[in-house]
Amino acid sequence: MRRIRFVDISIFVLKYIFNWRFWIAEITKKSKTYRKIIDKMLFEDDEIVVIPNTINVNKKIESEGSEFLPTDIIKEVISRCDDIVIMNSCLCRSSNNCKDYPQDIGCIFLGPTSKKIPSHIGKKATVEEALAHVDKADAAGLSHIIGRNKIDTVWMNVKPGEGLLTICHCCPCCCLWKVYPNLDDSISDKLERLDGVKVKLHEDNCKKCKKCLDNVCMFKAIDMKDGKITIDTDICKGCGLCANTCKFDAITVEYNDATIDNVVNRIDNLFEKEL
Repeated sequence: MRRIRFVDISIFVLKYIFNWRFWIAEITKKSKTYRKIIDKMLFEDDEIVVIPNTINVNKKIESEGSEFLPTDIIKEVISRCDDIVIMNSCLCRSSNNCKDYPQDIGCIFLGPTSKKIPSHIGKKATVEEALAHVDKADAAGLSHIIGRNKIDTVWMNVKPGEGLLTICHCCPCCCLWKVYPNLDDSISDKLERLDGVKVKLHEDNCKKCKKCLDNVCMFKAIDMKDGKITIDTDICKGCGLCANTCKFDAITVEYNDATIDNVVNRIDNLFEKEL
């Protein structure tokens, strides 16, 4: 009962301060002391990898004669887990009153710590239900991140963090993505692009509609210079939301096949460390 009250208060506070998150994040760039406090409280030991939306992928990953899509990496992790909880809604989209993406597609939490999540904010799920949830998120045009995110253990008041793996289904409303560019690099660098991912711009197809510039890229990797769209590959996290927005195939998500073993091993190591 105490944990339920804590979570309800946390949700209320998070929704109330949701629009302050940019200002709060900016201070991490200005104050070394504040940055250390925020990192310790909310981001310590975070390790998060971006998984592009399957719908946007221009090319399947090939390895040892087989081929699969990026979200199959997430599904492989889910299939090996006994403890699964699916959130009833997305806290970010509901807090921002998102109209472009479904608010009822919440995060998936894996691992023994997920059993401590209050039942009124998330429900226990089978592997089959979780896999269907990922497909639903894919079909809605959401991109995924998987990894350790300490802030989840804080607002839900569950421990230990080593026993909780988070799978988020993100849109431009999502607080983590939208606030990361405002954080100090020492914190924002904990959100990483999947090995081998490349978002490619095809200038011949670009109609300069500028829809990809309309608050789509959470990392401000897309810009227009001298009348041409540009993508800063050093900043880009490979989420694929820009490709999902483009209706002219001017932006695609591509992969380097040679890196697939590294990708799988990276997720395996993260999975083992978490669970």
